[in-house]
Amino acid sequence: MTDIIIQGINGRMGKVLCDLIAQRDDCRIVGGVDVSAQSGPIPVAASLEELNVKADVIIDFSTPEATKSMLRYCQGTGTACVMCTTGLDEECSELIQQTTEKAPVFKSANMSMGINLLAELAQKAAQALGMDYDIEIIEKHHHNKVDAPSGTALLLADEINKATGNRYRYVYDRHSVRQKRDPHELGLHAIRGGSIVGDHEILFCGPDEVITLSHSAGSRAVFANGAINAAVFLTSQKNGLYDMKDLMRSLL
Repeated sequence: MTDIIIQGINGRMGKVLCDLIAQRDDCRIVGGVDVSAQSGPIPVAASLEELNVKADVIIDFSTPEATKSMLRYCQGTGTACVMCTTGLDEECSELIQQTTEKAPVFKSANMSMGINLLAELAQKAAQALGMDYDIEIIEKHHHNKVDAPSGTALLLADEINKATGNRYRYVYDRHSVRQKRDPHELGLHAIRGGSIVGDHEILFCGPDEVITLSHSAGSRAVFANGAINAAVFLTSQKNGLYDMKDLMRSLL
């Protein structure tokens, strides 16, 4: 049985995680962290230190600042963590590296198996099509999402760039650009509106044809399920940094 603490337990993703974990028999929630502390069947405190509950893994769907606090906590306790928060800065990257020496850390910009398969397909397409095809990534999310472009759009761009020898530079929107498109550009575009859970589209625009790879999330459950599977996976791992590729390989 994997004991889990959810950081951001009262948020949208936190509530989905609670519902899904309640239906499983390989893990359980032993505590939560949120700005609004509360008492009940699951203790919820404003910080991990105040919670005073031991767990195998922390699942983090919160804010960049709360994520930093969690990483410092994990360094001190050796608790594994699944990082699902996006919009992280350089300081957080350094904390992640430090934490991997003390605990298992799972980090992915998107916890969906489908998105990570999309990234692999995009890599193969970019390698096969070459520079004759311009690449554009369009992402759509609900109007409450703060960071843009999404962490997933950047993940897709990074995977494409890595597979092609880092030959692309990222261009975020083109409203101020008045020149012909450079073949080494990779465009990223963000759309915010309504209650869109998450749509990502990669366009390979070539001579007389356009190839489109896309993924659409029907609900937040696809991300929550990935995070839960990652948490269970981490309990048998050594200290270090893991991602969705490691989880997918373990399922084969």
